[in-house]
Amino acid sequence: LDLAADLLEVQAQRELRRRDPWQPDQGLVRELIGAFPWTDTEDQARSDGEISADLGAPRPMDRLLCGDVGFGKTELAVRAAFRVVAGGGQVAMLVPTTVLAHQHLATFRERLADFPVVVEGLSRTVTGKAGKELLGRVERGEVDVLVGTHRILSKDVRFKRLGLVVIDEEQRFGVTHKEHFKSLRATVDVLTLSATPIPRTLHMSLAGVRDISALATPPPGRQEIDTRLVDAGDERLVREALLFEQGRGGQVFYLHNRVQSIDAVARRLAELAPQLSFAVGHGQMPARELERIVDSFARGEVDVLVATTIVENGLDIPAAGTIFIDQADQFGLAELHQLRGRVGRGVHKAYCY
Repeated sequence: LDLAADLLEVQAQRELRRRDPWQPDQGLVRELIGAFPWTDTEDQARSDGEISADLGAPRPMDRLLCGDVGFGKTELAVRAAFRVVAGGGQVAMLVPTTVLAHQHLATFRERLADFPVVVEGLSRTVTGKAGKELLGRVERGEVDVLVGTHRILSKDVRFKRLGLVVIDEEQRFGVTHKEHFKSLRATVDVLTLSATPIPRTLHMSLAGVRDISALATPPPGRQEIDTRLVDAGDERLVREALLFEQGRGGQVFYLHNRVQSIDAVARRLAELAPQLSFAVGHGQMPARELERIVDSFARGEVDVLVATTIVENGLDIPAAGTIFIDQADQFGLAELHQLRGRVGRGVHKAYCY
């Protein structure tokens, strides 16, 4: 009954809402798309056209972009954001973790570097004077794209002309945040990205209340990840896999979701393969230290990152070819799917244990 009521409410809102269509400079949009270093898959091209049509229509967009990890959802989000910014609006991108916010901020800045678009990040690490200055710039319309965690939903964050909200992995947010999203849909365009959408979101899309675009085609050269269930005590296999990955110039994720014992696990791994370099990352660390560690891993300065599920969403490390998930029975299927998606983004065959 609750879902039926939601369907009717959202459908009624969609029929009533109107706004001026976004009218970006199409030459600039073509230039941005032309700078994408890969060729769009058929699904990407179709979904990009659907999003573009939504933004050019008089009714605000409410679209779910569903696709497997690494299938190009972020690139389409960048293009949608650019269309809105080029049309005079501001964009907020909401992500579930500080680590992911940092990575998306880098991606947006890299893709939009050749255009007069100001991209900033907001999370719990941005505080004090710097935080107040950033909030002032957002309110004055001096920031075009704001990437951040649920901190963006705070009452002190005010936009001059918020046009689009991109929500990455909506299922990772809490009930209070989802209620906020519902109110956002009444006023602005919303693009939701997910590899594993929550049943309610997926049902609303399939029922036609929310539009849906699907990315089902893997990028050219993408190989299926070799997934194996192995004995956690098989240290010989662990050692061989670590050395194999190092031998082909790759990196390893080792997921251990217990902060109390994660350092001991890292020490044991270092004893098994002393020739490799290790780093530990978890959510109870100071945010800046965690960012430094993840950045170091992303730059290839660390062979093995021993971490909790802080790396579950969005981290794009092409050199990472192997992931171990300790005590995999303690995770849900959606989490395992996301975690496995941290590898296999490069040219080599990837392995998940």
